[in-house]
Amino acid sequence: MAATAMAQETLCALRRQIARIEGVPAARLELPAQARGPQVADGAKTIILRENGCAAPLPPGMRFGAAQTMATGMADFDALLGGGLPLAALTEIIAADTRDSGAAAGFAMALALIAMADAKDQDKLLLWIGEEEALREAGRLHAPGLAAAFDLAPHRLLFARSGRIADTLWIAEEAARLSALGAVILEVRGNPRRLDLTATRRLHRRAAIAGRPVLLVRQAGVPEPTAAPVRLRVTAAPAAERTILGYPQPGSIGRPVFAVTVDKSPAARPGSIAMEWNRDDQRLQSCQPPNPGLVVSPPRQRPGAAPPPRPRLADGRRAG
Repeated sequence: MAATAMAQETLCALRRQIARIEGVPAARLELPAQARGPQVADGAKTIILRENGCAAPLPPGMRFGAAQTMATGMADFDALLGGGLPLAALTEIIAADTRDSGAAAGFAMALALIAMADAKDQDKLLLWIGEEEALREAGRLHAPGLAAAFDLAPHRLLFARSGRIADTLWIAEEAARLSALGAVILEVRGNPRRLDLTATRRLHRRAAIAGRPVLLVRQAGVPEPTAAPVRLRVTAAPAAERTILGYPQPGSIGRPVFAVTVDKSPAARPGSIAMEWNRDDQRLQSCQPPNPGLVVSPPRQRPGAAPPPRPRLADGRRAG
């Protein structure tokens, strides 16, 4: 009995540790309504994990509920994430190939702007931290281009670069808790050894305590165990033609389109969806059809209209 109790306690401790790393407990471990913990001072419920006799509350800085998620504008995408993207958490965005790095960076920028728009203080800044190797492969940010494509004023963007992954992680950890920032984006190349489960756990905890998102963008990376509760894979998708007054402009390029695959989320609902960035409304939306079809209805015979010409015979005379 003593060995069984010790093994059970070890299993419970491991489950509690996994729940703290993920930021929220798995849905299958959530207690029924009558068995949940009492209300706490900030209005959120204390979440209790219980399975096979295990029970433990999550620390105050490591839980988030519906009030701490943001709607992206895409109902299908939000459903895959379990209601929206967590605001106070680490989110991982992966570009499997270097050629998709621009799409991953653009999608991270879109998510950051949505989070900053939901913030109470509209003057908060966005910090982009780039590892030197990643910047050499995919290029640096261009402030006028971001202003044109994302409506981000240059004075709201802070950019930091570092030649060592250790320095890059130190900047991200220190910046995550600064109240002047609305979001932090960390861009790295591949899967550095220093960016392991422990490092992502620290980033996730800083984001959870500060109440703002930290977005990790991997260029040419592969999925690996991290503390991020959400992991997305992003590739570029064909854009529709630009429209003026509802008419498509042949040969033009419309809004950027992202093909996003949900690899990991609190809802555990994997799926893929394509969406485009609406600069004017600062939100993600469904892709427009590439060709709206005919814009002028075909002619119809009306009273008083000239009759159609009669067909000609082989000798040139008209039939009838």
